[in-house]
Amino acid sequence: MSLNTDQRQALLIELLRQHLQGKLTQGEVLQQLRKQVLGFTQTRYAELVGVSRRTLTDIEQNKGSQTQSVINKVFKPFGIQTGLIPTQSNITNYLLHENSETAATDH
Repeated sequence: MSLNTDQRQALLIELLRQHLQGKLTQGEVLQQLRKQVLGFTQTRYAELVGVSRRTLTDIEQNKGSQTQSVINKVFKPFGIQTGLIPTQSNITNYLLHENSETAATDH
């Protein structure tokens, strides 16, 4: 599966939106990006980002307690880093809604 730049960006945005809404875990987002955007095996991607395959597997399966720097390392190729995420869905929904209105008015 080969995605063009616009398709990769749309996938990234959709996966991040689903993560913020609590529909996908951090590990599921990483796995989808690794497979759908890069088409890499775990071994190949782990080598690319400089972590062990076991660590990558644990992250994708939401196991273990990796440091923030390790999480940032595995998401860096996609232009993502860890940050503050609201735990209350009403705040998340407001931010997502506010963001879409702002994007619509920017064009």
